[in-house]
Amino acid sequence: MALLGSSDCRGWARIGAAVLFLALAGVAARQETAQASGAAQPSQPSKSQPSKTDHAADATHAPEVIEPRRQPMTFVWHAAPKDRCAPDCRDWIEAVGVITSDTPALFEKIATGRDLSMATVVLNSSGGSVLDALALGRVWRKAGMFTTVGQVIEKDGLNGRVRAIQPDAYCESMCVFLLLSGKARVVPPEAHVRVHQIWMGDRANDAKTATYTAQDLMIVERDVGRLAKYTFDMGGTGDLLTLALSVPPWEPLHELSRAELKLGNLVTDEPVVADAPKSEPVPVATVAKPIQDRVATAPAAVAPTKTAEALPPTGGAAPAE
Repeated sequence: MALLGSSDCRGWARIGAAVLFLALAGVAARQETAQASGAAQPSQPSKSQPSKTDHAADATHAPEVIEPRRQPMTFVWHAAPKDRCAPDCRDWIEAVGVITSDTPALFEKIATGRDLSMATVVLNSSGGSVLDALALGRVWRKAGMFTTVGQVIEKDGLNGRVRAIQPDAYCESMCVFLLLSGKARVVPPEAHVRVHQIWMGDRANDAKTATYTAQDLMIVERDVGRLAKYTFDMGGTGDLLTLALSVPPWEPLHELSRAELKLGNLVTDEPVVADAPKSEPVPVATVAKPIQDRVATAPAAVAPTKTAEALPPTGGAAPAE
C-alpha cells in the first residue's frame, strides 16, 4: 500500500508538471501572437506604400456585405427610351430593400411631378414594416401603377442606353403585398415570391423564446386585421392570407408556386385589370414546401415604426452569378 501511495504521488506530480508546462507554453504563444498582431496592424500604417501584411489585415477585418434587398428601401426612376421603348414603353421604378417608416416619404419625393399611371415598380425586397407597406401599396393602386419582381439593368448599347429586367430576384413577406397593389402584376418564372407570418420585428430572430406583453399581442392582431382588409381591397384572396399566416417566423419562408400565385391573385393575365371580385375561399392544394436557404438578416438601423413587421429573419440569398 505504501508503494502504491508513493507511485500515485509520483504520477500526480508528473501530471501537475505537464499541466504547468502546457500553461506556460500557452502564455508564451499568446504573447507571441499579440506581438505578431501588433506588427501586422501598425497604429499609423504608411498610405503610400502599404505592405502585404496590411492587405491581409484589411481582408480579415472587412465588414460583412449586406445584400441591397436587406438594406432600407431605395427608389431609382428608369425612364423609357422615347424612340425605342417597344414593346414596353412604361417607365420603371426600381424599388430595392426593406420597407421602413421612411419609405413612403422617399417614394413621394421621387414620384413628385411624374405620371405614375405610366410606371411599373420593379421589386426586389425582403419585406419590412406592415403599416408602411400597406400605406405605400394604397398609393400605388390609386395611381394605377403596375408591379413586377426583378432587378433593373441599364447598359450602353449600339444605339445608346438600353434597359432590361433581370428576373432572378426576391419579393418576400410584406413585399408580396406591395406586389399585390399593382393594377397589373407580373411574376417571372425565375423570381422568388415568399411569405410568412407578420411578427414583432425586434423579436423575429428568436420568436420562440422571446417574451411578449399584452400590448405586443394587440399590435400583431391589429396589424393582421389591417393586412386582411388591405388584401381584399386589392383584389387578393383569403388563400393568400392563409398561406402567409400559416408559416411562423421560426420556419423557412414558403415560396409560392405558380398555382399559388394564381390562387392568391398575385398575377394577372391582361395588361390592365380591374379589382378582382370577392370570391368564396377555395381550398389550397397540397404543395410540397420547399426548403429555403437561411441567411441571417442584418439590415441597417432605421427609424422605428410602432407596428409589427414582416421582415423575415431568414431567407434565401440570390444565387451567385
